Amino acid sequence: MKTASILAAAALCCAANNQASAVNYDKHFSDSTLRIDYVLQGTEKNVNIGLRHMTRSPHWAGRKGQLDQLHLGGNGDITVTTLAGDTIYRNSYSTLFNEWLRLGDSVPGYCEVSLLVPMPRERVKITNRLMNEYRQPIATVEHTVDPTDILIRDHSKAVKPHEYIHKGSAPGPHIGVAFLAEGYTQEEMDVYMNDCREAVDAMFSHEPFKEMKEHFDFIAVHTPSIDSGVSVPLKNEWKRTAYGSHYSTFYSDRYLTSPNVFTMYDDLNGIPAQHIIVLVNSPVYGGGGIFNDYTLTAAHHDKFRPVVVHEFGHSFGGLADEYFYEVEVMSDTYPLTVEPWEPNITTLVDFDSKWKGMLAPDTPIPTLPEDSDKYPLGVYEGGGYAFKGIYRPVDTTCRMRFNEAEAFCPACQKAIRDIILYYISED
Repeated sequence: MKTASILAAAALCCAANNQASAVNYDKHFSDSTLRIDYVLQGTEKNVNIGLRHMTRSPHWAGRKGQLDQLHLGGNGDITVTTLAGDTIYRNSYSTLFNEWLRLGDSVPGYCEVSLLVPMPRERVKITNRLMNEYRQPIATVEHTVDPTDILIRDHSKAVKPHEYIHKGSAPGPHIGVAFLAEGYTQEEMDVYMNDCREAVDAMFSHEPFKEMKEHFDFIAVHTPSIDSGVSVPLKNEWKRTAYGSHYSTFYSDRYLTSPNVFTMYDDLNGIPAQHIIVLVNSPVYGGGGIFNDYTLTAAHHDKFRPVVVHEFGHSFGGLADEYFYEVEVMSDTYPLTVEPWEPNITTLVDFDSKWKGMLAPDTPIPTLPEDSDKYPLGVYEGGGYAFKGIYRPVDTTCRMRFNEAEAFCPACQKAIRDIILYYISED
């Protein structure tokens, strides 16, 4: 698709989603970023959101169109309003904390989340909400931000060394994606750079990233660690790394995550990017992707290329896992009475909002796996970890289900394309 066609589609997308009003970026915001760090803490019965600190950095690398619109729901959202009550910016996010709450542990959990908003020109009200699996708010914090507040930290000069792996040539806004190195020593930075290049090559081998590659900037930030490798609790191996990442998150052996989100965003300061891919210097299969938070994946196993694309599907595209278990493992992640916010799974509560319009007219709902040749895009039962009650767009041919799949399914491709258009819209 040519750039002109993509921008025309973006304009149509914007017009459809923002007919009521358009927020003028320059009227309300300056060309800088306000990073707000929050601490999420508590148990399923008592959740608290605490304000940790705020940081100013130069330039705004986020969207400048559809500022008051949410494209996807996420497990939380942040809203900026004027003191008169007009909404001038919204964004959504997810965190590991929601997964902690689902475990039902009586010990309070703790999670860091950094949210980026454009720096307001005047005093504004910020509202941060966290949702449960029923899309109900379980914690809310409101606070006023004065852009002249002397306690907003200024890190405009503290920019990490970085270099572009790919710089898009399309006119208009670009989507900045930053790589961070985890478990690579200073002597291994060349290895890290090669891993960044391979990750970008893997991304651009998949549609719609390939056709829209010139709207992306991929930037490698140099963040060396003291030790080489990453922590493996099962082996009692604990490394001194940039972000303290480790396997066995929530005692799941292959779940590789980091608790140190604030440190990631410290290293992102001044880099024109709002999406993060942390590459881990490890040969052991593992990783994770969290919507509008980060992707983190091991770079030296044989499934690195499909896994980094899969995890970026989570963190960038807000896509759900389409695989499932025939036993009761994580099957309560999505209540069957609520339509999931992720665009590639459905409980059929509000299927009209998903890929229903893409189906052939005679497609049965649900669609049987044995009919997948006849209905390559259908409504196949099993997804979001649950064997029953949740449906996916294709039987086996999607990157969000199998590493062996060669591509994202048509529904996932459309979802990714739509969110790209959302980010590059200027209206």
